[in-house]
Amino acid sequence: MTDDLLICGAGPAGRALAHRALTAGLSVTVVDPQPRRRWTATYAAWADELPSWLAADTLAAVVDRPLAWTTRRIEVDRRYAVLDTAGLQDALTLDGARVITDRVTAITRPTRTGTAGLELPAARLSSARVLPAGRVIDARGVPRSPALAEQTAFGVIVERERWTAETLFMDWRDDNGADSAAPRSFLYAIPLDDDRVLLEETCLAGRPALSIRELHDRLIHRLRSRGIELTGEETVERVRFPVQGGIPGTAFGAAGALMHPATGYSVATSLRLADAVVAGDAIWPGSARAVYRLRQAGLRALLALPPADLPVFFDAFFTLPIASQRAYLSGRDELRATATAMTALFAALPWRLRGILARAVTMPSPRPGATTNTAYSTDPA
Repeated sequence: MTDDLLICGAGPAGRALAHRALTAGLSVTVVDPQPRRRWTATYAAWADELPSWLAADTLAAVVDRPLAWTTRRIEVDRRYAVLDTAGLQDALTLDGARVITDRVTAITRPTRTGTAGLELPAARLSSARVLPAGRVIDARGVPRSPALAEQTAFGVIVERERWTAETLFMDWRDDNGADSAAPRSFLYAIPLDDDRVLLEETCLAGRPALSIRELHDRLIHRLRSRGIELTGEETVERVRFPVQGGIPGTAFGAAGALMHPATGYSVATSLRLADAVVAGDAIWPGSARAVYRLRQAGLRALLALPPADLPVFFDAFFTLPIASQRAYLSGRDELRATATAMTALFAALPWRLRGILARAVTMPSPRPGATTNTAYSTDPA
């Protein structure tokens, strides 16, 4: 039997694609080493990024105006949604799909072989089995590599009454015990539901990124400075994944370069684009590829900033009009709006930072093993 669609990987991107393909009436095979493993990561998104087909009960919490603490307190006038991880996984049902527990070792693209006609694409499994399909889509994520900047984080889940402060999209205040010249990290504090809050010390992107141990120590210090002592019995979350990698147009999810390199967010984009991929539509027009290159340049700029200046950079960013913030964070094919937002951000920064950013943007990506210094949120692909 040859299915319409074979999806390699059953993480959020692969599962979303399979679910929407089944909804559209396609025959689907999903291959994953652990297809029924329960997800444990925290996924969040700007509410306006989520597709209309996503059930409301997959949202664990929605915050109307999350806070950013940069050099000052800023309310971000954009709704922020925290997904119910278990609810999302259950909602993306694979009922009707053929699910195979195995590892994909190679994907063969379609080729023409003389008079034999079109040879279908196929996936080769570790069991040596070869599965052809009408389309084969790689949604296995991006493997770690010293050449890629990574995002790391360490968090704890506490009862709501132990955290009486507001939702913090990012908090750059320097009460985490780190040396002023050390790579920066920030506090991410969001509700998981009516009863629990995630408090997470987060490093946006580093090559190498801050270690989980260092982030653990910083979080303990920060919370203690704010009067919160941990018992050691709290549920913890550890985050480590590349914020670079993937190739536009050849795969889906992080493997298909749908991760935003300056935030690490990809789940909402994968959910939103799943129907277009199922329909066979092109999701990488020239404008999207150009925005992708601008975002890569933006990541290089972040990596180049001196640690002490990161709050200044984000102060300028969150001072931009919401439309400009949205264009850079969510407008993956809005070239003019993205370029306008980046130009406005550059103009809002002090002169001493403009030269650093200009040099970083025009230089190639840092070599593998180069040390960098920045920080951000939690959205494994």
